[in-house]
Amino acid sequence: MAVDAEETGQKERVENNLLLDSHSDRQSGISSDGAEDGEDGAEEEEDEEDEPKLKYARLTSHLGGVYRNGDATSTFLVAGDKMIVGTHNGNIHVLILPTFHTLRVYQAHKASVTAISVSPFPPPLPSGKPDAVNKLASQSQHPSTKASSVASAGSPSSRSPRQQAFAATPSNSIHIATASIDGNVCVYSLIDPMDVMLRNFARPVQAVALSPEFKNDKAYLSGGLAGNLILTVGGRSGTSSTATTTGAAASASGWLGSIGLGSNTGKDTVLHSGEGAIKTIKWSLSGKYVVWINEQGFKIMRSSLHLDSADTESAWKRISHVDRPDGPGWEEMAGVWRGRAEWIDENHLESDKAFSISCNAFQETANVGSRPRGAQMNGPKGGKVRRVEKLVVGWGGTVWIINVHPGGAGAAKNVGERGLGRAEIVNILRTDCIISGLSLYTPSVLVILAYITPEESDEDQTSPYNARSQTTEGTPRRGRHHRSNALSPELRLIDISTSEEISTPDTLSVSRFEGLSATDYHLSVLPAHRGGNSGASQRGALEAFGGGLWDVTMNPTRLFSSGASVQSGDSNSGNSVGLKTSSRLSFSKAATSERNRSAPHPAIVGPNAKIYIHSPYDCILATVRDLSDHLSWLLERNKYKEAWEVVDQHPEVISSSHERLFDSSPSTPTKVQGSLSDFFADDSSQTTTSASKTLNSAVEKEKRRIGEHWVQQLVDEGDWASAGRVCGQVLGTSSRWEHWVWLFVQSDKFEEITPFIPTVELQPPLPSLVYEVVLGHYIAYDTVRLKELLERWPPELYNIRSITTALEDRLRAPDVREDTVQGGEKGRDWRILMEGLAKLYLADGRPREALRCFIALKNADAAMNLIRNYRILDAVSDDIPGLLLLRVSKEQMRIAPVSELEQATSEPIKLLVDDAYHGIVRPEVVVAQLEENHPLFLFFYLRALWTGFSPSEETKPNDRLAVEGKTLVEDFGDLAVELFAEYDRSLLMDFLKSSQSYSFEKAKAVCERRNFVTELVYILSKTGETKRALSLIIDKLQDVSQAISFAKSQDDPGLWDDLLDYSMNKPRFIRGLLEEVGTAINPITLVRRIPEGLEIEGLRAGLSRMIKEYEIQSSISEGVARVLRGEVAIGMDTLRTRQKKGVKFNLVHDIETTIPIDQPNGDLSVKIPTIENNNASEDRKPGYCAGCRKQFRVIEQETLVGFACGHVFHLTHLLKYENRDHDANEVQANATFDGDADLALSVGAKVAHARLIRSKTADGCPIVHEKEIL
Repeated sequence: MAVDAEETGQKERVENNLLLDSHSDRQSGISSDGAEDGEDGAEEEEDEEDEPKLKYARLTSHLGGVYRNGDATSTFLVAGDKMIVGTHNGNIHVLILPTFHTLRVYQAHKASVTAISVSPFPPPLPSGKPDAVNKLASQSQHPSTKASSVASAGSPSSRSPRQQAFAATPSNSIHIATASIDGNVCVYSLIDPMDVMLRNFARPVQAVALSPEFKNDKAYLSGGLAGNLILTVGGRSGTSSTATTTGAAASASGWLGSIGLGSNTGKDTVLHSGEGAIKTIKWSLSGKYVVWINEQGFKIMRSSLHLDSADTESAWKRISHVDRPDGPGWEEMAGVWRGRAEWIDENHLESDKAFSISCNAFQETANVGSRPRGAQMNGPKGGKVRRVEKLVVGWGGTVWIINVHPGGAGAAKNVGERGLGRAEIVNILRTDCIISGLSLYTPSVLVILAYITPEESDEDQTSPYNARSQTTEGTPRRGRHHRSNALSPELRLIDISTSEEISTPDTLSVSRFEGLSATDYHLSVLPAHRGGNSGASQRGALEAFGGGLWDVTMNPTRLFSSGASVQSGDSNSGNSVGLKTSSRLSFSKAATSERNRSAPHPAIVGPNAKIYIHSPYDCILATVRDLSDHLSWLLERNKYKEAWEVVDQHPEVISSSHERLFDSSPSTPTKVQGSLSDFFADDSSQTTTSASKTLNSAVEKEKRRIGEHWVQQLVDEGDWASAGRVCGQVLGTSSRWEHWVWLFVQSDKFEEITPFIPTVELQPPLPSLVYEVVLGHYIAYDTVRLKELLERWPPELYNIRSITTALEDRLRAPDVREDTVQGGEKGRDWRILMEGLAKLYLADGRPREALRCFIALKNADAAMNLIRNYRILDAVSDDIPGLLLLRVSKEQMRIAPVSELEQATSEPIKLLVDDAYHGIVRPEVVVAQLEENHPLFLFFYLRALWTGFSPSEETKPNDRLAVEGKTLVEDFGDLAVELFAEYDRSLLMDFLKSSQSYSFEKAKAVCERRNFVTELVYILSKTGETKRALSLIIDKLQDVSQAISFAKSQDDPGLWDDLLDYSMNKPRFIRGLLEEVGTAINPITLVRRIPEGLEIEGLRAGLSRMIKEYEIQSSISEGVARVLRGEVAIGMDTLRTRQKKGVKFNLVHDIETTIPIDQPNGDLSVKIPTIENNNASEDRKPGYCAGCRKQFRVIEQETLVGFACGHVFHLTHLLKYENRDHDANEVQANATFDGDADLALSVGAKVAHARLIRSKTADGCPIVHEKEIL
């Protein structure tokens, strides 16, 4: 369940903390007097703040079967997906990673196991095929709990229980070799329990190394206290034999000896001897080289594998030797200290860059090198690239890093010689500890398991390493007295390039460490897995098969404990409740415990390299710290700011934390599933979307939780400003905002929290009272800040009526007036409060109240926009001058030109004019308020009404509005005359000519007063005082052209006489009359009126022009008359021609009704002359054919043709009448056309027929035409 998972995670964090004892604590614990120097204490305290680079997990609880019956581990090996542990009782435990399921348990020896080797090394990882995985997992669910024995012979009746066989997958097809102090080497096949070889060397064996190709060559190396490096080749499975190096014949023994399978076929060869006990033998990863360590140093030898045919004699020849250090204590301790050697596969190391980012993502890292992986690949220039193998050796307190170069054909002076290879010491490091294990973590970082020797008294001190008390076997033996003052081991990370430690060493808390020695500790590094992303935070259930090879090894339940499985419990409380209410729970506590034991440890399931540390009683895992570990470290030290930033920048850290909880404690399924198809058919399966939402929710919740701790920390420190800023950054719910805002308010810290209160509505929303309290505070104490808040905070956040009431009350205060000074500014508070009140009135839907505020503030733009948008000009209809003066100051009224005032009042004038058209604010209201004190503004108003637009605007006048406006101005005609005469004379004349509403007497008085002669002339002409008007033109204006025009316009002969009388004594006027009068008066009369002897300049030219103009006028008149007569004649001819034409019609009427031909006098009888054969004529009666003299029938089939004279003919008779002298057949054919259907269908015939009729009737009625001829 989720609670159990959380408790498990907390327990692991506690264990991790217990595993790490700071280096400073260790130093203070071993000091002789317990006193500390102040400066040292400060440095130690500072060191404690350094975040460790690695994290640790105790795996002891996962190895319960190993420590059963009081057994203790003596050695172990981690390779591929297997952990192989040897114990002091001689048992071998083969465990599957990462679940720690036991695959095999067998007793290979009767004493402590000293060395383990596997072949091939490293073994291949599982293939990841589902069938193989399921089969292997099912086989591992119930392994044999009783160890089978391969160390002693027995009868058939005493055989050990049969152990279950495994599938022969590549990851399981390995051989395990173990050595023991009982003198035996046991080689065991993991997949075939019967494939076992046991060989006795009669002396304790300290090291064994299987050939990488043991499956084919059956070879391995071994060595021990006898000091011999022995190569063993061959041997039969299921046999126990004695090494041939003892000189005794091998005998068959063992639990298979009774069936005759114990014959000895193996061969032992001593490759090296005589230099002391051999503690370590390691075969290189390529199989070409072997390194072993004895008391004199360590050697590197070329093996027999992968040799060319020309180099077969080079097999098992030594290529390098490194002597032991010549230092104090080495002489006597060389045989005690166990040398550690590791061949390094650099292609599977963590990269330096990845290590720096992972373990120091938020710290300054040490100067770690950045050599690229695979840099060891080199060779001769232009030749084949050969692989350089890297070897790391640790012995005592010294570390050697060696590159082993492959052999081959010689070069330069060694041409023709074959080289076996060479060893190059790259670096030598010296430490202040005894090395209990080492390896490379990255190409530039060395990891060392350091055994720290205790400081002893002078009489007991015999060497710098103080290790005399250690026994050869390492572990204290029963019955002996051993000192129990050892210290806890340390795990150190060393930068190879600088030989300095990257961080403070991590001291490990190991059970019963006081009695352990350096040889009791072991270290093994499992390289980083690059095949898949098994540590991904989001993955589906199917991805577990191929995405992570760790997950498919031995734990099929891993599939159903993933975060994507519907049957997995989540860590949230909602799913936990659902599990409690489920009626399908049928699992016991024992089953739950079994699942917890089968679940992989969260620290193991990951792609990074893993460091395993073994002591006789403990197993510890060290891995690089990730973001979640960094987050936990920050939270434990109350570094909430940094922790919040980590979650904010890397939200996936919460995902990884959740996955750890799922992995460490899988929840109980809600039902039992029969198959994978049942699983995928489950409709309740979670989707990626829901998982993503859950993750986002978890991230946000964690950020808020950490953020509130951060805020509380700042508040406790008294840093309210930072606390307020952080609140705006980390708080996300209304309830928490409300809590913190009230806390700030109670502490009178408005300024610190106000800028960060959210301005967007939360869900659920933050109570409006929070905003109202803050605004109320600033209304009373800081209006400048109030203005900022009202601009920034939407009105929806608070109760507008409450704030407007507070503002109104504040404006009524005696210290808030327009003339009070605040902050060196007159009326600042009053203006701010009034602006805020106007804004809130608008937000509350009260534009009229807001308009009054804007007018009081003289905020013309806001007032105009308000009036325009809400059409509320009537709200200020009682204060039109105030509206017009919004943009006009008192100084402008006094000295500003009219154009400036016009521009300032153009907008309100336009609004007033628009409302006048709509009848909202009538012109009478405006005129009444402006007539007395503001005539200029009234002029602007009336002019805009009259013209339809304001001259300050660039738009064209609106003719429709101008017509409406002129109608409105008509009611104020006399006032308009007065204002137009005062401010715009040109508009006055237009008004005088267009309007009829003004008084002529008043207008004449205005013009006389202002001496507007032109306007006065017009008025006098309208009143009939033409002679006075003409006199004004001649006397005042002295404009002969205007006088002549005026006389012409009046069309009064007496006025012309007056003009001539006025002009006869003025030569200039006489000349003007001669040139311009034209035909208006008789030229002779004009000439006769000119006084004799009067000298007139230009008289000849004037007379010539007058005569010429007269002649031209006469000629034009004659020409027009001729044109008119010609047009009349043409028109008469056209009329007569059209009157002569006949009209075709059909007779349609009722049966008993006749159609009379109306006569002007009502008489129906018409005298129609008839034509006899003798050409005599007689009257034709109406209703009768003028040709045949027969009465028209009711239904007339033949076409009738009538003429304006009243004669009507049948068409045939008309043609016959016209063609009496023609052939009768032709006439008959033409006459019968109208009734012939076939001919009627012919277009050509129709055209011909029409032309014939037109030609026959061209002269009109034949009877009338005949009479005219006669």
